[in-house]
Amino acid sequence: MKRTIWIILAACWMFTTTGCVFYTTGETEVGVRTRKFSLTGKGVEDKAYAPGSTHFFLPFINDWHTFDTKLQNLEMVFEQARGDRRSRDDLLFKTIDGNDISLDVIIAYRIDADKAPFILQTVADNDITLRDKIVRTIARSKPRDIFGELTTEEFYVADSREKQAQRAKDVLQDMLGPLGIVVEKVLTKDYRFNKEYQKAIEDKKVADQQVQKNKSAQHAALEEYKRKLEEAKGEVNKLIADADGVFRKAKIEADVYYEKQKLLAEAIMAEGIAEAKGIQEMNNALAGSGGEALVKLRIAEALQNKKIMLLPVSEGGMNLKTTDINQLINTMGVKSLGGKK
Repeated sequence: MKRTIWIILAACWMFTTTGCVFYTTGETEVGVRTRKFSLTGKGVEDKAYAPGSTHFFLPFINDWHTFDTKLQNLEMVFEQARGDRRSRDDLLFKTIDGNDISLDVIIAYRIDADKAPFILQTVADNDITLRDKIVRTIARSKPRDIFGELTTEEFYVADSREKQAQRAKDVLQDMLGPLGIVVEKVLTKDYRFNKEYQKAIEDKKVADQQVQKNKSAQHAALEEYKRKLEEAKGEVNKLIADADGVFRKAKIEADVYYEKQKLLAEAIMAEGIAEAKGIQEMNNALAGSGGEALVKLRIAEALQNKKIMLLPVSEGGMNLKTTDINQLINTMGVKSLGGKK
């Protein structure tokens, strides 16, 4: 505060003593001095005075101009409550396939501080003139041609609009750069077709949404069918696995039973064969003299201690009433065996 007061007092003192006045620049402004008369030559001084500075020059023979170097937005939009104009200001043009369209465009630009003297000398003497007569005129003309290269359908694709916006920025920079203007960005916002075509587009969007909805429903139904099919396959596989398990269990049990019966049959067969061999050997033994003796022995054993009654026979026979049959058989058996020796 004290510094400002001292500057003002100094300026007043210089003005009263020397006739000089002070000229200042804002925080984002650069100043350009013009000499109206000078022994060394008149005209725009090739020097840009820095932002936030104060300078003293004699009046009448010097002019002072300032240019704002901050980033500025030139808004050309449909909405009347905003933008550079309080009226409709969007860009109107035709798409490459012949449909009318309007597009909101914002141009972000700034002044090249080093070229401020050149701007003052050859382009414009203030920010408003530079904005309205130069930047606005060129920015409304060239982007129409560039965005008009898109088809109607391409306007719905954000990447297509962004690609053309970058092209517009490059073209504007080529045109405005030599004039001391730096184009930082070209932005697109809303776009509008004529009412009839807009309605057709909206109807098409609704139809497309319905088609997409149907496709989604179809896809969902297909996925549900696949899910149920997989569930059915899983159930079938489970039944098959269960049946296979039962079969394997039955087969194992059958194999065990078979092996058991096979071993049993083999044992019975072996026993039968052994028994048959024993019978065969016995038959062979019985077929000889030993067999006859054995039969007699068995008969004797069977009749031992048994009383046998013999009826009388005709003359010349044995008197069975007084004969001991047991003793007789025993005697005869022993004698018989003795005779076979």
